[in-house]
Amino acid sequence: MTIESVKPETPGSAELREPPLAGGGVPLLGHGLRLARDPLAFMARLSDHGDVVRIKLGPKTVYAVTHPDLTGALALSPDYIIAGPLWESLEGLLGKEGVATANGPLHRRQRRTIQPAFRLDAIPAYGPIMEEETHALIERWKSRETIDCTSESFRIAVRVAARCLLRGQYMDERAERLCIALASVFQGMYHRMVVPLGPLYKLPLPANREFNRALADLHLLVDEIIAERRSSGQRPDDLLTALLEAKDDNGDPIGEQEIHDQVVAILTPGSETIASTIMSLLLVLADHPEQADKVCAEVDAVTGGKPVAFEHVRRLTHTNNVVMEAMRLLPAVWILTRRAVADTELGGYRIPAGADIVYSPYAIQRDARSYERHLEFDPDRWDPQRSKDIPKYAMRPFGVGNRKCPSDHFSMALLTLVTAVLAGSFRFEQVPGSDDATRVGITLHPKQLLLKPLPR
Repeated sequence: MTIESVKPETPGSAELREPPLAGGGVPLLGHGLRLARDPLAFMARLSDHGDVVRIKLGPKTVYAVTHPDLTGALALSPDYIIAGPLWESLEGLLGKEGVATANGPLHRRQRRTIQPAFRLDAIPAYGPIMEEETHALIERWKSRETIDCTSESFRIAVRVAARCLLRGQYMDERAERLCIALASVFQGMYHRMVVPLGPLYKLPLPANREFNRALADLHLLVDEIIAERRSSGQRPDDLLTALLEAKDDNGDPIGEQEIHDQVVAILTPGSETIASTIMSLLLVLADHPEQADKVCAEVDAVTGGKPVAFEHVRRLTHTNNVVMEAMRLLPAVWILTRRAVADTELGGYRIPAGADIVYSPYAIQRDARSYERHLEFDPDRWDPQRSKDIPKYAMRPFGVGNRKCPSDHFSMALLTLVTAVLAGSFRFEQVPGSDDATRVGITLHPKQLLLKPLPR
């Protein structure tokens, strides 16, 4: 199957089928209950029914895409936009004017504003900050018997994002506030996505109050950051300055709400996904000590025994493969949605205008049709000679097309550097009380990973 073979046709130009309906739905909730109870297994099993499958979330019919070629066609076609249950659940956090949720001309203008900060030739300027924060992490861990991987992963993700892109003093207290708030906000948004009970989420129940408090604290934190920059009179060459000086299509300064939403989009989804991936990488280093040893050996060979620096990242090929394989088996972003803006088709199935479409990178990236020994942790599958046999859209951790994450090179550089420094400094063991089961929310990461760092 190729992208050309699944290109949407004009409705009526061919005999189109209705996708099969997944089994196991219940009255009123449809498949929402099954999705909430065991979402990863539910999404992984949908491919048994076909390349496109209908599911019910409450009264709404949603179309699930299970074939990698079709997810590529979905991402590249102008007939589908960013919308649907996932994005609606995120609007309370990300707003409607940020680059993550905007569509059309607004999205294109916003991409032009933020893209210079993430150009490939701009990334080395962030290297010293990434090095400083990563090595500071190691210094803190030398005297610790137990590492709470959740708080530590969020701390480095938030501090690197803030110091590189917002260039302000970002106190640990604020990082802690962000970590605590994100945990409540993302879990609450996930429930609102899979079980859309509408008005019930407005009742003054304890879970709803906690969610609202966390959301308010996030927005207050962003307002503080923007206000401090304005009052300082400083204009460092960073993304926040670019936003404060950005113009709309009429040449006027962009509105305060758009600035706010853009800063939220910089700090929160990026920090959440990077932190989740760092947690997964820590689990990999603990569960696969032989791979940690290979990374350590590669680091020694590349650096000559010197501290790992940003300049070494591009030569750490096996370390990069370890990062890729960790993202394949436990992707931070495990579910995505789109909405059809016109009657169209995917893989010979009719997709009506207004329909919501969902697909799971988690399921796509673990599909036996695309990967040999699909559940085995095998970083060498990303060596050039082997990776050429993997279907084109079976592994796109940063997206594709005009919705591709602009910070892909930034993120990979940070993740590779962190993995190299961690594996080169410590061996890791889980300690009593650690729970490495997968926590499913808007993102995936180990539920409560507690590790003991053993110096090499």
